[in-house]
Amino acid sequence: MAYYYLISQLPNISSQESKSALPLNTVSFKELACRFISEEEKQIVNSLSLVPSKELESTGSVFLDTWYEKERNLRFALAQIRAQKMKKDSIPLPAGITADIISAARTAVGMDSPLSAEQFLYDYRLRLLDDLRPMDNFSIDAVYAYGLKLMLVERMRKFEVENGKTSYHKIYDTILDGDK
Repeated sequence: MAYYYLISQLPNISSQESKSALPLNTVSFKELACRFISEEEKQIVNSLSLVPSKELESTGSVFLDTWYEKERNLRFALAQIRAQKMKKDSIPLPAGITADIISAARTAVGMDSPLSAEQFLYDYRLRLLDDLRPMDNFSIDAVYAYGLKLMLVERMRKFEVENGKTSYHKIYDTILDGDK
């Protein structure tokens, strides 16, 4: 019953809105959620991250474990494809990586614009999150899914075209100079 009251208080967040302020940020979300959930769930909410650990670790939630596994596999696929593109050694892909993850990574790496690649990966991650989202909208996993979506939207809103181009060229030049 506590999840119903929590989830009914969470404002709708749209991934399509402009750069206007979100009705809630990650810190506020975590503070609100922690008023309604158990100590164990608080630890999980407070440790939500868009960057999973490199090693498989159980969170205690099948939903989160699946999300983190897919995100980890996407990051490994991106790293391998980028390394191959630069003719560098790469680590082997983990077992269980799916064709859609490899396809998404190839598409993103093949894009000319880093911002376009980030937008593509953002859309891919949102679709994946929607696909994995629990059927019960008033479960603890729905709370976790909300937190991840909020974090994705916040992250994407931080991108600025001109600052990104400048940073990209600096990093790229550094990489090329390091190969000499």
